[in-house]
Amino acid sequence: MMQSWVVIGAVTFLIAFGSFFITPRDVRWFTKLSRPRWLVFEQLIPLIWMIIFICGAASAYMVWENNPGSIITWLLMGLYLLVEIITVAYIPLMLRFRSLKAGEIIGLAGMITAIVLAICVLPISGLATLLLLPYLVWSPIGTYTTDELRELNPQDA
Repeated sequence: MMQSWVVIGAVTFLIAFGSFFITPRDVRWFTKLSRPRWLVFEQLIPLIWMIIFICGAASAYMVWENNPGSIITWLLMGLYLLVEIITVAYIPLMLRFRSLKAGEIIGLAGMITAIVLAICVLPISGLATLLLLPYLVWSPIGTYTTDELRELNPQDA
């Protein structure tokens, strides 16, 4: 039988890998957008998300190991999966529709879903909840940044 951390890590990696299905044409649109002056950390964003995904996978592992195979644990795994799918969908959908508003809506949906997840995980494991904090801190920053991009680029809102 495969170790649970291997399965959780593989699922996390495979879903995160899905964000690479973006055409160069879509990326060109995004790179031409005006950016806020304070957005000096843009090159760090992939690293930030990698850390967030690792923390999320570790959190899911802790929840799974607490009560493996129970219906509640499976439901929580589904919620972890939903948060990751929403997160990974942000860039491809925003770029595909060339709509910053779509990105903002997806970012907000991810943040709300992650808050629900953290509330559900808290009674199970404080440490697993703490591992969700990077997402909970970064998600509003990303959503705010998208909102600022909309303000600077109203034609692409």
